[in-house]
Amino acid sequence: MKPRLYLAMFIIPLGLILAAVPADTTHPYKLSPKDLLEHVNSGMQYFSPDEVAHMIISKDPSLVLIDVRNEDEYEKFHLPGAINIPLSSLLEEQWKDYIHQDLRYNVFYSNSTVNANQAWMLSRQLGYKNNYVLQGGLNYWVETIMNPEKPASTSPDEEIARYNFRKGAGQALGGGADVETSSQTAPELPKIAPRPQKKRVQGGC
Repeated sequence: MKPRLYLAMFIIPLGLILAAVPADTTHPYKLSPKDLLEHVNSGMQYFSPDEVAHMIISKDPSLVLIDVRNEDEYEKFHLPGAINIPLSSLLEEQWKDYIHQDLRYNVFYSNSTVNANQAWMLSRQLGYKNNYVLQGGLNYWVETIMNPEKPASTSPDEEIARYNFRKGAGQALGGGADVETSSQTAPELPKIAPRPQKKRVQGGC
């Protein structure tokens, strides 16, 4: 996809969101369009479903899942432990302490990646760090964690290990929003690129 089109897919919705937000809840932008495009193209705003699944099962206290869908969608299904901050409410003062912090990883998610990326862009533009996006959103989560495709017996060991992890994680998290993780043991995690220090920004509706 051409860079200009890619940028437009993010900047135009962002402008519409900001236009609907009261002036006293906004802050000066920190990034130019060029800077924002570089961040988007890097793909470093994403947490993979594997990483998130492992952190949920491990009860990793550094993970905060933020569901940016509307309340009805959130009530029907959400990832274990997720809080609901609808995209339209993201800039309200009551959520500032959640979004503007440097202690934990906030991972925005929605059904795909559009809305979550918009939430991430808003937070980056405001200079907030440690906010990320669930790669592929819930659609990709269901595909990879809840219904992983079994590889051929001749597949590389790494691919088989990833499938075994996903199958175990999917079984452990099969209860959806009501899953209890206190007695769960995290499946062995396949090799994944190490997460950088929290002050590095990574960045999916």
